Amino acid sequence: MPKGYIVVSYREAPNEENLSNYAPKALEAMKNAGAKFIVRGMPVATFENGIEQRTVIAEFDSAELARAAFTSDAYQAAFALLGDIERDVRIIEGLD
Repeated sequence: MPKGYIVVSYREAPNEENLSNYAPKALEAMKNAGAKFIVRGMPVATFENGIEQRTVIAEFDSAELARAAFTSDAYQAAFALLGDIERDVRIIEGLD
């Protein structure tokens, strides 16, 4: 079964206070759901139409587990602490 990935790109910089409240609770919720964080931070470089956006990629054993983690009550409670922010969130299935 292919791995599943949650890919999050922040369209705007998060409020630092909100981010500091959100991050530990989101990390705990995702890790409890089996997440392994692959990427978290700003790009080292961008090319073509690349955008300087904070990006997070979390790996799960399947896309179904990634979806369950994102929609879980624990993660949604953490997400509420982030406040009003625009993000692009995708769940992508790995190649193998």
